[in-house]
Amino acid sequence: MALRLEDKKAIVADVNETAASALSLVIADARGCTVGEMTTLRKLARENQVDMRVVRNTLAKIALKGTDFECAEEAFKGPSLLAFSMEDPGAAARLFKDFAKEHKNFEVKALAVSGQLMGSEQLDVLAKLPTREQALSMLMSVMQAPVTKLVRTMNEVPSKLVRVVAAVRDQKEAA
Repeated sequence: MALRLEDKKAIVADVNETAASALSLVIADARGCTVGEMTTLRKLARENQVDMRVVRNTLAKIALKGTDFECAEEAFKGPSLLAFSMEDPGAAARLFKDFAKEHKNFEVKALAVSGQLMGSEQLDVLAKLPTREQALSMLMSVMQAPVTKLVRTMNEVPSKLVRVVAAVRDQKEAA
């Protein structure tokens, strides 16, 4: 069924708005996946704040003009499934990586982050990025380490004094 011009404009505007606020884009080819598998993937995408869409390549190229993902234009060959990570840059990459392990027909074509197009071999790099919560916990542990060490050092001085006094007491009692 052909799309009317108004429908095409609405699709372009919607994808452009999504791309403007997204952190990363992963493009995949889902030929050979069943409807049930795609439904499962869409459900997982919603749970991980990943905006997934199937858009015609010409409309996607127009929609991504003027965004950080304009560099992905050359990846639009054949059927394309777009996944925009909205809160965590690695969310779409992790989702597609896990899905591709279980479904051999699913193929990641390219990914784009901050205006740079990367090949599908870079999927692991993006997928291994820590989530916001993980990054904050790592930062907090790094910030906490010097304070913890200072407290242990400060606590050691009175402890040594108590041990010395106890040793002197024991020595005098024994004598």
